[in-house]
Amino acid sequence: MGDGPNLGPGKVAEALEFRPGAVLDEIDPHGTALAPGDHGHTEAATAGLEAELAELQVRLYAEAVGGGHRSLLLLLQGMDTSGKDGTVRRVVGAMNPAGVTVTPFRKPTAEELQHDFLWRIDRALPRPGNVAVFNRSQYEDVLVVRVHQLVAESEWRTRYDRINEFERRVVDSGCHIVKVFLHISKDEQKRRLGDRLEDPAKYWKYNVGDLAERELWADYQAAYQDALTLCSTAAAPWYVVPADHKWYRDWLVANLLVDALRDLNPTYPPPGFDVAEQRRLVAALD
Repeated sequence: MGDGPNLGPGKVAEALEFRPGAVLDEIDPHGTALAPGDHGHTEAATAGLEAELAELQVRLYAEAVGGGHRSLLLLLQGMDTSGKDGTVRRVVGAMNPAGVTVTPFRKPTAEELQHDFLWRIDRALPRPGNVAVFNRSQYEDVLVVRVHQLVAESEWRTRYDRINEFERRVVDSGCHIVKVFLHISKDEQKRRLGDRLEDPAKYWKYNVGDLAERELWADYQAAYQDALTLCSTAAAPWYVVPADHKWYRDWLVANLLVDALRDLNPTYPPPGFDVAEQRRLVAALD
């Protein structure tokens, strides 16, 4: 069993950040170069990260109880079967659900279509002390909308700057944003689609429309390239997570979340009472 690279705090985020000049097609979705070891070793490392993640989340929640205003947003994008639901279940599931909200952004409702495309996003932002997870996001309006030509190009091209401005305001309000693109290969998607047809317990996850979307693979990759290039900012950078191996994906996302919360370094609020006095009163209880 290899020991893998020795990566200190923040190094995973640094390695995954999508920077100017980066090309999505040149990033290997099957690679595991950063893993601390083999499959089993990496899963054990993920468990350790999840324990720290849970403790940091409690501190963030407690900080808000004491009047703090900070929060965390995890935004997940990726092609069908890339593992958005799995990431929520396996990594986000390590946190206390009382302080976590998960919002899947599907086809806009009639009410949502009556508003600006950012309206429904703004309504789902995390409250102070909370962690919000977006399963798809505002980026659908420069991805699906673009690929399927649902609005004029002159409209969707203005949305990159509007998204950047929106995210800047969100960050300035005290919300740390972690934007993750789950990068899956076309071969792995085919395998996962096939798996869903071999297990009756997974039939519900299979969508016949996924095959039509797969025919637009190249168009989606071009749309993602532009979204990553134009919207990876200092305030809210994009991270490209190779997602062909679920165990590696989970370790990477856990690292990103732990790094984000370490940077926030939330603190427990001071007590609003005399601790010694309360200890005395409790000790005197019948």
